[in-house]
Amino acid sequence: MKTIAFFNNKGGVGKTTLVYHITYMLAELGYKCLAVDLDPQTNLTSMFLNDERLQEIYDNDSSRPTILESIKPVNRGIGDILPAHIEKINDNIGLIPGDLELSLFEDKLSSSWLSSLNYDEAAFRTVSSFYRIIKEAGERFDADFSIIDMGPNFGAINRATLIAADFVVVPMAADLFSLQGLKNLGNRLEAWQREWSDRFSRNPEPSLELPTAAIAPLGYVVMQHGIKESRPVKSYLKWANRIPNVFRQFVLSNKAVISININDDVYCLALLKHYHSLIPMAMEARKPIFLLKPSDGAIGAHLGAVKNSYDDFEKLTRKIINYMSISGTDKDWRSLM
Repeated sequence: MKTIAFFNNKGGVGKTTLVYHITYMLAELGYKCLAVDLDPQTNLTSMFLNDERLQEIYDNDSSRPTILESIKPVNRGIGDILPAHIEKINDNIGLIPGDLELSLFEDKLSSSWLSSLNYDEAAFRTVSSFYRIIKEAGERFDADFSIIDMGPNFGAINRATLIAADFVVVPMAADLFSLQGLKNLGNRLEAWQREWSDRFSRNPEPSLELPTAAIAPLGYVVMQHGIKESRPVKSYLKWANRIPNVFRQFVLSNKAVISININDDVYCLALLKHYHSLIPMAMEARKPIFLLKPSDGAIGAHLGAVKNSYDDFEKLTRKIINYMSISGTDKDWRSLM
């Protein structure tokens, strides 16, 4: 199983919507996927589940089948992780629901990050809890991929999540703040990998399986870009064509400055349109936009947009699968770009 995290510390770029659609497209292509909601806002869970099921899960203060139950013994200092509940969406999609109270785990993770420098076994069990929960659940669900949604910040929860992932995809908009978020991501990712490498060698319990933090950046997806007469608008281009260099310099630590158009950048996984009128329709139908039917209201021009969206997400998802297969090998021709 391969684990992919979708992350940018700039919020509002359509990250959760992207995770939701790629999970469904992977399922469409025949892969089994475990969606993991590690954003305390639980937006991904809300997209997958209807109101009745959400109420069944969360209208219970004592015990609820979310990620919170899996980490509760660790957070309380009374034991280790528990197997996560997997909410079956369909035969190919399982969901580990998020929880608003996950944010309360932040302090425990933060203190454990420091304590792991002192060869503290309990600290290592805490920091590696997400990794081990996802690994066990993925094996139980027989998943090909686990797809992680994360909140837009650099807190301890996201640090523990990113070191548990094999790959990261960066959703972003073509604007000043998304570029700054890309720079921040590169700096923090490098620091966290370095810090975890130091801690990894201090693990006092050889039988405890830990993440290696060998996370590979697959690329970026530019969301909701402006279109005018079939071409990106001028304000979009101003920022979009800065992304290839910023990604290479800050995320890949390649300081060489190159001149490249975003449309020609191999690390640009997709430039996704904003399917304006399809989004509320899809939310009402509780399905991805590319699976909307006439019975959902997708008639006339909407049907063409539905087909285009299917083609867009299929192309993006196949590219992600392909890049995962070559990343970290001598076949990774992107490193030459």
